[in-house]
Amino acid sequence: MRFLRALFLLILLTAVAGCGQRAEQGESEHAATDGDTIVLAAYRQLAPGENDGYYCSRILDVWEPLITADEETGEPAPCLATSWEMLEGGRVWVFHLRAGVRFHDGTPLTAQAVVTNLDWMAKEPRSTAFYARSRKTYYPNLVHVEALDELTVRMTFSQPNINQLYNMMNFGSPVYAPSCLADDGNFSGVAVGTGPFRIVENVKDRYVLLERNENYYGEKARARRIMVRSIPSPEVRFAALKAEEIMGVLDLNAMPPVLADELAQDERFAVSTSRSIMVRYLAMNGTRHPFDDVRMRRAVSLLINRRLLVDALYLGYATPTMNLLSIASPFYKAFPIEQDATEAKRLAHEVLGDRRQKVVYCVNGADPIAKGEAELIAYWLADLGLDVRIEALESPMMTAVMRRGDYDMARSQQGLPSGDPLYVFNGFFSPNGTRNKALSLGYDNPEIDTLLAALNTEPDEGKRRAMFDRIQAISVAEQPLVPLYYDETIAVYNKARLTGYRALRYGVSLREVNWR
Repeated sequence: MRFLRALFLLILLTAVAGCGQRAEQGESEHAATDGDTIVLAAYRQLAPGENDGYYCSRILDVWEPLITADEETGEPAPCLATSWEMLEGGRVWVFHLRAGVRFHDGTPLTAQAVVTNLDWMAKEPRSTAFYARSRKTYYPNLVHVEALDELTVRMTFSQPNINQLYNMMNFGSPVYAPSCLADDGNFSGVAVGTGPFRIVENVKDRYVLLERNENYYGEKARARRIMVRSIPSPEVRFAALKAEEIMGVLDLNAMPPVLADELAQDERFAVSTSRSIMVRYLAMNGTRHPFDDVRMRRAVSLLINRRLLVDALYLGYATPTMNLLSIASPFYKAFPIEQDATEAKRLAHEVLGDRRQKVVYCVNGADPIAKGEAELIAYWLADLGLDVRIEALESPMMTAVMRRGDYDMARSQQGLPSGDPLYVFNGFFSPNGTRNKALSLGYDNPEIDTLLAALNTEPDEGKRRAMFDRIQAISVAEQPLVPLYYDETIAVYNKARLTGYRALRYGVSLREVNWR
């Protein structure tokens, strides 16, 4: 394991030297970066702009949802809605809004503004850089939404919607000022929310500049201005931190574990971690041989040494799992990690006999960890009679290849946009699920289909939890895909310069960040 760590660190640090020690900046970035502005970085643009379904990520604290998630338990918690009632067995939900809230444009948060947002959300589909924005997904069977008074919203559904609070958490119930919502379902200018920060400048693929909302209804953000730059290369983010061009990193894939560990040796830096919402997995093309056979999928799962993978490449910044559902979900069920090379080889031989099978293993070429991980997994899979060819692709190409079914295996990931497990289960395990189709999983289990249908109407919490447990148990046994681990949010920052920098399940405590 020490050899693998040392080799991986050498590869990344060599890349840093090859990239140079400075992250490229334009004149606007220099102009905006005065002594009062805290500069951070993410691997992607966190505010993709007007044609993105959310305009910007939740972690920027620009927009807020009606319902958020408790950071400790993952259960629904108040945000713009302070209380609610479920009526008529889940066919009617009534939400009471927080008083005294104003959008960044000065207009008040009202029940009618929420109705306008839900009508706008229905203009689907809308692709986003984060999660698909779909009213049908987050408000299934919604037939009517109305403002009962200035601060009360009533939603009526055609059938019981017991899980509605979980559906609406975070990305399920964003609320924007009606003034920034375009008729076509996009944005007409900058996203205007109610959060502790407002957007003052957004340059595509370069940076987004945030300014404190001085009229925020709650505790105000501590920093006056924060710039979040887009720096795709982890090596360049590493170099920018070392050179103090940026003060911290955030978002998914903020810093590879090996580089985070290296930075932690420097007394200027600290690493804050938190349980993440992300699960990394191996997708397998279930529409063609050999992964259309459950025995081969189980063989792959049993052969992979998840603990070695996590320890060798992730330095403990991840936890092995057999379950696709994120541990951030309050419905997550833990299963023992199974690793049995003898049984794996037996199952693979039942499928292949004495023949060897060539397989194509796709990875995101911009992710150095995924490439190193693929080399290790490919080495193991040779013992099953699988001769692996790794293809590093750009993300759009990889998506197209997987949807066409022109691959055998691929490394991917899944988060949890709301608290509802049905988002994941319907997407991956239903035969017509969006992820099932997009990954060419070809998975269909009649028992899971029956359970998914029953969960739409079952009001009893205990029975619902038992159904969720059963779906997870089936997926672990049949492995329509192979979950590997759930990772941690790794937030590296300059502790000599900043205070209040704390990793959350999704992002960092941005409103608490300030100069030391």
